[in-house]
Amino acid sequence: MYDLAGKSVWVAGHRGMVGSAVVRRLAREDCTVITAGRDAVDLKRQAEVEVFLRDTRPDAIVMAAAKVGGILANETYPADFLYDNLMMEANIVAAAHANDVGRLLFLGSSCIYPKLAPQPIQESALLTGPLEETNEWYAIAKIAGIKLAQAYRRQYGRDYISAMPTNLYGPGDNFDLHSSHVVPALMRKAHEAKLHGDRQLVVWGTGTPRREFLHADDCADALVFLLKTYSGDEHVNVGSGEDLTILALTEMVCDVVGFQGEIVHDLSKKNGTPRKLMSADKLRALGWQPRIGLRQGLAATYQWFLENLAEEPVP
Repeated sequence: MYDLAGKSVWVAGHRGMVGSAVVRRLAREDCTVITAGRDAVDLKRQAEVEVFLRDTRPDAIVMAAAKVGGILANETYPADFLYDNLMMEANIVAAAHANDVGRLLFLGSSCIYPKLAPQPIQESALLTGPLEETNEWYAIAKIAGIKLAQAYRRQYGRDYISAMPTNLYGPGDNFDLHSSHVVPALMRKAHEAKLHGDRQLVVWGTGTPRREFLHADDCADALVFLLKTYSGDEHVNVGSGEDLTILALTEMVCDVVGFQGEIVHDLSKKNGTPRKLMSADKLRALGWQPRIGLRQGLAATYQWFLENLAEEPVP
């Protein structure tokens, strides 16, 4: 058991959806949360990260910083997704060790698993087959981060662990149609279609791929749980344990938004991985389970969108 009371925790990437959720969750713990924007430290610059950690001396780090995006963004900027993520994770893990940070939690992604991994995907499926080509650059960087945490654990005895969140959504998500993931993209498209009185909503692919989703606040709760209770070499899946088709998700989003038109499929666009459901057995056995249902979470996320971003023009 890692007691957070009286500790200082640096949340790297605190302005992102996951990082901000972790900051909210840590507010319930008796600890000091350290944050720093890009103006204070560029995580891609090794020297800046080393100076920052030397000056702040956190007891623990949650590595939530990452360059993220959907299929379009990954296909458009493969070098950025690979290089930026490699640099950030390498700099933080190495500097954490150099500055004697005793505890670190690295966040990966469900895309680390093989495209055709048996479902639900066990943690042991890592590196057992080819990756999904639409996001292999990001996946390779995240796999390197997992292995780096393991390497410092094995070589130096560092208590560094990794968690693999599933597809996340929630307040603070990226609703830019050029770089967003499926939930915020669908939500914004449905909102704009409703606003403009459109009769149709065009979605990518056939709608048959199945995906798993978890609210960012549930994810943050799981991450703090792991930070406090887990100390193992193998990464831990963080998910809901349930999935649904993209079509069913689209219908649910349209219902939440209030769009009543027809859903049309653009078959010229790629589907991505046929199914990506992660096993929740390991995390459940440790004693954690989610609290926010998908429809409930989507409704809350849409309300956040209306209050924060709906006035913005369509990109």
